[in-house]
Amino acid sequence: MNTAVVLYTSDLRLHDHPPLRAALSSCDRVVPLFVRDRAIEASGFAAPNRLAFLADCLADLDAGLRERGGRLVLRSGDAVAEVCALVLEADADEVHMAAGVSGYAHAREERLREALEAQGRRLYTHDTVVTAVAPGAVVPTGSGADHFSVFTPYLRRWTELHQRPVTAAPRAVRVPEGIGSEELPRRDAVGATSPGLARGGEREARRLLASWLRSGVTRYEDTHDDLAADATSRLSPHLHFGTLSATEAVHRCRAAGGPGAEAFARQLCWRDFHHQVLAARPGAAREDYRPRLDHWRTGPAAQEEIRAWKEGRTGYPVVDAAMRQLRQEGWMPGRARLLAASFLTKSLYVDWRVGARHFLELLVDGDLANNQLNWQWAAGTGTDTRPNRVLNPVRQGLRYDPEGRYVHRWVPELAGLPAPRVHEPWRLPETERARYDYPPPVVDLADALGRLRQARPGAAPGGVP
Repeated sequence: MNTAVVLYTSDLRLHDHPPLRAALSSCDRVVPLFVRDRAIEASGFAAPNRLAFLADCLADLDAGLRERGGRLVLRSGDAVAEVCALVLEADADEVHMAAGVSGYAHAREERLREALEAQGRRLYTHDTVVTAVAPGAVVPTGSGADHFSVFTPYLRRWTELHQRPVTAAPRAVRVPEGIGSEELPRRDAVGATSPGLARGGEREARRLLASWLRSGVTRYEDTHDDLAADATSRLSPHLHFGTLSATEAVHRCRAAGGPGAEAFARQLCWRDFHHQVLAARPGAAREDYRPRLDHWRTGPAAQEEIRAWKEGRTGYPVVDAAMRQLRQEGWMPGRARLLAASFLTKSLYVDWRVGARHFLELLVDGDLANNQLNWQWAAGTGTDTRPNRVLNPVRQGLRYDPEGRYVHRWVPELAGLPAPRVHEPWRLPETERARYDYPPPVVDLADALGRLRQARPGAAPGGVP
């Protein structure tokens, strides 16, 4: 009887899982393996919120495998060493895994391939497991470029591309006897810092997707930026951990049809777009994708403003609401992320890496492609074709939280202040302002634009309307 190992990484599911399907097709027995990679943990990327969500995902994956006669094997250490040891232990002929996009993932795959070949075994990597369209599957024609650097032309090609069919979850998984496993981690033992953290796992992902397509997506095009409406899918953590297949999500959106489903599919495309950028330019996780002659503020005043931004006390209510939601839930809607990032990089003029690092400390869906490249987009060092655009937090609050309900929810000290005044509390008469325990703005917006113009001639004169 021949045996395969399926190495799980960011694809913690049974439905629509090409590596598992291929392993079951070619071998009699399969060892589903997850390695707690010590290199990733040592890098600081294994933040408590994500570890808690991961614990849910692993428990749910193990439960699903047990329902099919199998189980999940957990090991800890160097991923390559642990896979190679398990291959010898199980006398496995091959290893299957999802292809990664980061520099670390590429290096890990290459190390694993070389180590397995030295043992006379083979590694098979599978595309379209983490993304709906594989990085590099579409490239600009006639330019010689190896990836798209502008979203709109990528969207056109992505939309035209025929995507692979969705595969069902297996009915049975046979695991060899005698393969040892570590105890799965518990959610309550990893020290999650956000009390409102969502639950993880494939069952929860599929429940959310079904509910979203049934009753949420129809309003998405009109309401996804409405901060108070909470009108986004909240599927991003599941896409990040792979408890939901991006390919299946796209297929089901297209089957649902309508403007809302099309708008949501564009967001899935945006995710794929950033993955193909990072796959082609792994250094963009740390370095400017489009280098600028920026001199980010780093002195004592900037450090105090950074602290205020992290704590949600900048004096700009919609920014503070976003940052407090991040701390409470380990999540925030896309519009809130964009506002917070624009304020840090364009109003406080602080290096995008400072903000990206803070987001990765708290976001349950934080990954290198989406987090780093969205931050670069906001900072003007990424793929935005208008790199000097500035989002005015007052105008954005009035537009996307016109009744002030989002601010009232997350900045309760202003709950008694109605809109539109809640978005500019510093304009209240001094006697009235004293009734609210809320700080003044850390920077005047006109002064903030002056900083930007000085560093970047030609910067936008105001916020996006």
